[in-house]
Amino acid sequence: MAAPARDGDLRRTYPPFPSRPSDAGRFAETWWGDAWVTALEEGALDTARLARGRGYAEQGHVDAITVTPGLVLAYVRGSRPRPYRVQVRLRTFADTDWERFLDAAADRPGHIAALLDKEMPQSLADCGVPLLPGPGDLDPRCSCPDSGHPCKHAAALCYQTARLLDADPFVLLLLRGRGERQVVDALSRLSATRAARAAQEREPEPSPASGRPRPSPGPAESPPGPAASAAAPRTAARVPGRAGRAGPVRAGPARHRRRRPRARPAHHRPRPGGRAPLWQDAVRVAAARPGSGLTATTRALYSSLARAAGRTPAELARAVAAWRQGGPTGLAVLEEPWDPPAGRFDRARPLLLAADLPAFRPWRNHLTHPRGHVQLRLGRDHLWYAYESEPGHDDWWPRGTPTPTPSAP
Repeated sequence: MAAPARDGDLRRTYPPFPSRPSDAGRFAETWWGDAWVTALEEGALDTARLARGRGYAEQGHVDAITVTPGLVLAYVRGSRPRPYRVQVRLRTFADTDWERFLDAAADRPGHIAALLDKEMPQSLADCGVPLLPGPGDLDPRCSCPDSGHPCKHAAALCYQTARLLDADPFVLLLLRGRGERQVVDALSRLSATRAARAAQEREPEPSPASGRPRPSPGPAESPPGPAASAAAPRTAARVPGRAGRAGPVRAGPARHRRRRPRARPAHHRPRPGGRAPLWQDAVRVAAARPGSGLTATTRALYSSLARAAGRTPAELARAVAAWRQGGPTGLAVLEEPWDPPAGRFDRARPLLLAADLPAFRPWRNHLTHPRGHVQLRLGRDHLWYAYESEPGHDDWWPRGTPTPTPSAP
C-alpha cells in the first residue's frame, strides 16, 4: 500500500479503525452508510461469510484503507500470519454522469454546504445518477484462496468502508471518480455561472428615451484599505498571524455607546440579504481552500463566488477571515452590528481602564482603540472577537481566535 505521503486529491489513505463492541444492531451510523451495507449484504452469496467478515471488522482486523477512483484497497488480517490484500471495485462515473450529478447538485445551494458539513442529502443521492451502489455493484477481490463472493476478508473491508462513508461522504464521490476539491470547485463554478445568467436576465429594460438600460444600484464597494486589493485573498490568510498587535478589549457604559460617532464604512453595514444561503455557501466554499499559497485557480474561484453572491473578492476575503475565526457566528460578528444588553459589554471598558489601557471608543457591540488599529467586537455567543486595521484606516479585518474575556494589548 502507498504511504500517506503520496496521497493527493485522487488518493486518500485512512488509518485503521479501532475495534468496536459487537452487537446485532446497525453497523453504519448514517443512511448512506446503511445503503452501502445493504448493497454488500443483498449482493452476497453466503451469509455465514458476511457474519465472519463483520466480526473481523469489529475486531479491527482491517489495516489502513486507501481509496482511489473506482477502488478501495486494504490489507486484512485473517487466520494466517501474513495479511491478505483485498480490493473492492466500484464503477466510476462517465463525464455525462458527472454533468447530470453536478447539475442536480447545483439546483439546490444547500447541497454544497451539506457536503462540506460531511452530510449527504437524500435528494442529492437520488438525482438520477446511481451515486450509491446497488446489489451486485460492489466487486470484491482478495488474495486468499477462498472463492466466496465475498470472502470474509473482502466483507470486512466493505463493512469498514461503510464507516469511512459515515465520517466523510466525499469518499463515495472519490470512488465514483472525482476528489473533494474537484467536486467543490465544479459546483462553485456552476453555481456562479447560473447566478450570473440569472442576474443578466433580471437586467432592466432599455429606457424609451435613451435606448440604453437604466442603471440599477449595485452593491456598495468596500473602500480600499490594507487588504482590499486584488491580492485580498492572500491578505485574508495573513492578517490573523500578525503578531505584536493588541488583543481583545472591553467596553464601557451603555449611555456612551448609544451615541454613534460617525457613519460606518460600507463593509460594516449588513446588506439586504447579505446572510442569505448563497452568500454563506460562497464564504464556506472559499474558506475550505488552503489558507496560504493561493493559486490562480483559487483566485478565480474567489472571483466567481463573489460575483455570484453580488459581492467583491475583497469582501469575500474579509468574510472568509471571519468564517475561519468563528464560523457562522464569526461571519455575523463581521456583518451585523448589534446593541448588547447591559452587563458584559458595560463591564469591559472599566476593566481595560484599570489595566492602564486607554479609553476605547464604544459603538454598539464594538470597542475601538483610540489610535484606531485594534478593535474588539462582542458576539451574540458572548465571546470577544479581535479585529485590526492599519492606523488611521477604518478597514477592519478579523485576527486571532475569539475569547471569553478581553485581554490586554
